[in-house]
Amino acid sequence: MLFGRLITALFTPFTEKNEIDWPCLEANIERLIEDGNDSIVVSGTTGESPTLTLSEKLELYRFAKEKANGRIKVIAGTGSNNTLQSLELTKKAEEIGVDGVMLVAPYYNKPSQEGLYQHFKTIAESTSLPVMLYNVPGRTSVNMTAETMTRLAQLDNVVAIKEASGDLNQIGRLISAVPGDVAVYSGDDGLTLPILSIGGAGVVSVASHLVSREMKEMMEAFFSGDVKKAQSLHIRLLPVFHGVFLTTSPAPLKYAMSQKGWSKPYVRLPIVELSEEEKRKTDEWLKEL
Repeated sequence: MLFGRLITALFTPFTEKNEIDWPCLEANIERLIEDGNDSIVVSGTTGESPTLTLSEKLELYRFAKEKANGRIKVIAGTGSNNTLQSLELTKKAEEIGVDGVMLVAPYYNKPSQEGLYQHFKTIAESTSLPVMLYNVPGRTSVNMTAETMTRLAQLDNVVAIKEASGDLNQIGRLISAVPGDVAVYSGDDGLTLPILSIGGAGVVSVASHLVSREMKEMMEAFFSGDVKKAQSLHIRLLPVFHGVFLTTSPAPLKYAMSQKGWSKPYVRLPIVELSEEEKRKTDEWLKEL
């Protein structure tokens, strides 16, 4: 498993002036490394990639790679609904020296399954970097079927799939069909343990910004055969898993991190900060951490 078991989909902190808060980002990368993360995804959904400029994305890749300094894998989110643009960004990420790329399924233009296959194949064949595919129909409005992902898994450098369809039947079919060296990750924190139980490799997590150690402990318990302990930890973490998606991510996460003193709650439009009622609900589960 090239990227390990615990991967954090890294947030992008902003200042009050809507600029990237580099000192805050560095501090949180350090904290995630100390808390046992194996990899981070930079400029993905949680990183608010649709509202980042091209130059910001490239600087984020460089910054994360420099600060990680080989202690943790850096996966660049280079996917979009524009095949040529994604291909060019992937090449630039490779020049920077990231450890892999994550390619989200094209959103808005709603391609067919063959269109999805050709999109990913074209980008994957343009790079020597390891590729993680990302299926998240709740955001893209198109679901990659298990059959399409299995076809793509035959490509030499497709090494991982982040599955966030929420469909355990589909995920089970996928895990049973892909080559054994292709890792299937949960893209939903709340489904981490169920997906591990059907052969998943780990999780690409949002909640790990807050509970990395506990999530790592849960997975270690499961893989060591202590399913009861893993189950207990999973249930204990459910309020966090649900809480970070109380409203559009990453607004709940950023508020929670601000309450812990790890960041500020600022997000970029069209995402907005939490309402007072949403803050109150978040404060309730934060008290239990």
